[in-house]
Amino acid sequence: MSSEFTRSSLSVGGRALSFLDSGGAGRPLLALHGHLSEGASFTALAAALGPGWRVIAPDQRGHGDSDRAPDYTRAGYLADLLALLDHLGLDRVVALGHSLGGINAYHLAAAHPGRVEALVNVDAPADLPDHGTSPLAFVLGFPYTAPTREELVAACGPLGSAIAPALRPLPDGSGWRLPFHPQDTVDSENLVHGDHWARWLASDCPALLVHGLKSQALPTEQALDMAARRPGTAYTALETDHFVQLQDPEGFAAAVRAFLDTL
Repeated sequence: MSSEFTRSSLSVGGRALSFLDSGGAGRPLLALHGHLSEGASFTALAAALGPGWRVIAPDQRGHGDSDRAPDYTRAGYLADLLALLDHLGLDRVVALGHSLGGINAYHLAAAHPGRVEALVNVDAPADLPDHGTSPLAFVLGFPYTAPTREELVAACGPLGSAIAPALRPLPDGSGWRLPFHPQDTVDSENLVHGDHWARWLASDCPALLVHGLKSQALPTEQALDMAARRPGTAYTALETDHFVQLQDPEGFAAAVRAFLDTL
């Protein structure tokens, strides 16, 4: 298998849902990114897993090359994922997700247990309290588009250099856009707040919880409780913050590979 992804898309309710696929004959792994990210964040993982695993990494609704959606509910995200699996003819997958993607992954396993062989939760809480202000509210100060790439990078302030590689040209050539819409991002993040314990505990497939010990999103006490309360759940802690796969890509890949080897 080449470690290079191939980009494709399908239409879901008239919207384009874009996804990356590492191809090959390996076992399928559905990799779901978090907010402010996209499927390409799993390029290194796909390379590390090698030919034994076929990594399918969608740009979830409103992210990357996928179109904006009318809502960012769990039902909407899951409908997209089921449409993608059906489009690819995949009956069962390992579902791996970071943050937003992790919540979507364990909701998918809970709602459709026959489609999920195993689960990898990367720093996604089972309980995410609403403190009244979205931690992603800072993006509301970003313009969605700008006439030039340089103007858009500058308008994003200190995060401009990090976002720059993911900026997209507008189809009509009139400028550039962010890989996410600021208001959509905040709307989506607000909808992950709340108590998800019932969904986390609703599936019984083998699972791995990968936890960043310095995480801003998942306190250690909750992470340990999540692993203890859900039967068949392994726990791996890494010396990272919430952005586990970015800060320790080798440790992350090694943890995922070791778990997948048990399946």
